[in-house]
Amino acid sequence: MSHPLHGLGALLYLCVLIFVGLRKARGVRTQEDFSLAGRGLGPGILCGTLLATWIGTGSIFGNAEETLRVGPAAFILPVAGAAGILALYALAGRVRSSGAITVQDILEQRFGPAARVLGTLTLLLAYTIIVSYQYRAGAAVVGYLLPDVAAGFLLPLVAAFVIVYTALAGMQSVARTDLVNGILMTVGILVALAVALSAAGGVGEVLAQSAAATTKGPETSAYSLGDILSVLLPSFLLLLGDANMHQRFFSARSAAAARRSALGMFCGVLLLELAIIALALCGAALIQAGRMPAPDNPGHVIVHMAFTQIDGAPLLPLPLGALLAATVLAVIVSTADSYLLAPATALVRDILQRFLRPDLAEIELVRASRLTVVILGLCALGLAYLSDRFFGVALFAYTLYGAGITPALLAALFWRRATPAAAVASMVLGVVVALGWKYGGWGDLLAEALAARAGGAAWNGWDDVAAFIESLHAVVPAALASSGALVLGSLAGGRRPRG
Repeated sequence: MSHPLHGLGALLYLCVLIFVGLRKARGVRTQEDFSLAGRGLGPGILCGTLLATWIGTGSIFGNAEETLRVGPAAFILPVAGAAGILALYALAGRVRSSGAITVQDILEQRFGPAARVLGTLTLLLAYTIIVSYQYRAGAAVVGYLLPDVAAGFLLPLVAAFVIVYTALAGMQSVARTDLVNGILMTVGILVALAVALSAAGGVGEVLAQSAAATTKGPETSAYSLGDILSVLLPSFLLLLGDANMHQRFFSARSAAAARRSALGMFCGVLLLELAIIALALCGAALIQAGRMPAPDNPGHVIVHMAFTQIDGAPLLPLPLGALLAATVLAVIVSTADSYLLAPATALVRDILQRFLRPDLAEIELVRASRLTVVILGLCALGLAYLSDRFFGVALFAYTLYGAGITPALLAALFWRRATPAAAVASMVLGVVVALGWKYGGWGDLLAEALAARAGGAAWNGWDDVAAFIESLHAVVPAALASSGALVLGSLAGGRRPRG
């Protein structure tokens, strides 16, 4: 049940964001100001904005949803982010030294205009999906804060705020408020975890009750090898090539600042993602013990804890509940604005300016960027009505980007032998295989073919292979197809690569 203090805290937070956006909007004169904050960010602000961007709805809603499904086995989920950030540390200095504005700049420098266009289209598809479920998460929080508002108005309300805030000043406002968001989410999540852990009876009770509460079933909650690949690989691949991460490195004042910010991000992400999973386990334990009602959507369990009551009293003290509600809003807004700004920058920089209107003045590019933010934000709003899940949708969005762009981007940065034709084939195959596996039933067709072969085969392991393939998320075949096309095509090609 919502208390006026919850709404007041959230309202104050949103007002601060708009104030910062209006103040910074006056200083936006060029495309670099809007997209890269004038390339003047230091390691502290960079670390905050990297942390706030990555710890988003996928973490606080998606990982919470998965935690209720598998229980303590979900503690493996942060491994992907930690490994990806360590790899980013190796990339950060080189990315900043490239002088690029977008990831597509790097792709075209090595692989030609076709790679730029494909990269832009892939980013556009994946990131619009990511923004769409940020809206759903925001609507869930606002629904708790304003229970009297009709449900049909919640999604448009959240979308309108994110669009306006992002369009005001771009990276100038996003990066600086993200530092505050990073501090807010760290304090809110850690304090809420301490209180919830005490309310649930301690670590031992939480682990026992949450394991019994898993929807997957306590006997099968552990991840198989196929499960591990399916839940870890999408996040890892996304992080390595994420335009948001690279855009922030482009915004750094130096290569050294970019590298230091990556190390700070590693510590922050590992701490917060483990704390989020532990907080979701506390919620599962309280639900299993009958002390807290289950939310309608399992992904809402953490925000549900901010408003629920136990034995007639709030689970979290009112100031802490207000802090957690504001924390969740900070998580959503900081991720939504970043994933909305990146494709807007890509469309203006990599399509409009590169191919259609190279003569546009800087102020016109800023206006075009703001208009593009509005258009893409409305497209994401349309997608938000298609699904109410978080974890599966997040993994697929990560897969589209990770398989479609990351192998080619890494080759552009590190492998001189990679050829333009192989890179383009890699990008196309990554996206096509991901879509085919997800929507075309390619995995089921392959599994059925292998199962049929098992009927007359001397080797009796075909059934196990078929079952393994059927269990795989689209990321595994998509990443294999993309990487295979890049490596084999480059080794077989006789054309000298660019650069």
